[in-house]
Amino acid sequence: MRVIAISTLRVFWKIHPDSEQALKEWYAKTGRARWKSLSDIRRDFNSADYVKNQRYVFNIKGNDYRLVAAVKFSPELVYIRFIGTHKEYDRIEASKI
Repeated sequence: MRVIAISTLRVFWKIHPDSEQALKEWYAKTGRARWKSLSDIRRDFNSADYVKNQRYVFNIKGNDYRLVAAVKFSPELVYIRFIGTHKEYDRIEASKI
C-alpha cells in the first residue's frame, strides 16, 4: 500500500515522541501490505475497525493513540485522515474526516 503522507506522522511524533516507534512500525507494515479487504487489514492489525465511508481506525501504541485512514483497496492507497490521542479521537466523527 502507498501511504499518503508520512509527513503527518512526523509532525505528530514530534509533539508526542512516545508514539514515534509505533507509528514507524505502522507505516512500514502498511507500506509492505497488499490489502484487499478488512480481513487483510486485520491480519496485520487485529484491532483495526471499519467505521464506514472507507475509513478504518487503527490503535497505535497500545491504544494510547488512534489513527484514522481512508483505504482505497484498488489503487492500493492509504490516506491518513487523523492521528490523535484517544481523547481527541472521541471528539471526532471518524467516518466524516
